[in-house]
Amino acid sequence: MSTGDLLSIEPQELQFPFEPRKQISCSLQLFNKTDSYVAFKVKTTNPKKYCVRPNTGIVMPRSSCDVIVTMQAQKEVPPDMQCKDKFLLQSVVASPGAAAKDITPEMFNKESGHHVEESKLRVVYVAPPRPPSPVHEGSEEGSSPRASVSDNGNINTSEFTTVTSRAYAARPERQDNSPEARALISKLTEEKSSAIQQNTKLQQELELLRREANKSRGGGIPLIFVLIVGLIGIILGYFLKKT
Repeated sequence: MSTGDLLSIEPQELQFPFEPRKQISCSLQLFNKTDSYVAFKVKTTNPKKYCVRPNTGIVMPRSSCDVIVTMQAQKEVPPDMQCKDKFLLQSVVASPGAAAKDITPEMFNKESGHHVEESKLRVVYVAPPRPPSPVHEGSEEGSSPRASVSDNGNINTSEFTTVTSRAYAARPERQDNSPEARALISKLTEEKSSAIQQNTKLQQELELLRREANKSRGGGIPLIFVLIVGLIGIILGYFLKKT
């Protein structure tokens, strides 16, 4: 747990079970250790790659707040599963009763004399529950330079950018709408319709044959003979239509 004067942060690093072409989320829990209202802001070295909800907010005294970090889908697995991205969480004492709408960029400006507490969080890729599909190795999409840290341990915030809170929409799977696929579907539909019609016609002819057999019982013609003649006629008609 990362512990400062204002907020405690759990965990200290953002772990993403990396899978290509899939959005992945992880969460941070911020706990306000003071009796004051604390405002926070989340920045990252790669703002186009991540979505944070909320990216700014207020943590009330002696209470906690959950922050969800979502990494948009990546095309390729990075070499050695290494990630250079980093996050910076800034916190500052806010006015009593303050709300998220009251947060301004000036509150986190050290040059204005504000006491800003900063915590740096690194991004770590971990293996997913099942092995990922083989893909070509390549550089990580959208990667940005590593955030610099001075020799005395102070964080250079110029490398960080405020991350947005917008959600990334999942891309729909591409469907096969080729002419060959449409022609095959049309042919199968026609064959199914033809088979249904043939079955209906055979049932109608059989029912008609049964009625004729019932009428001819008084004439002395055996019923079995009529049925045999009718079935032979149906079979011959079916084969003639097939040809």
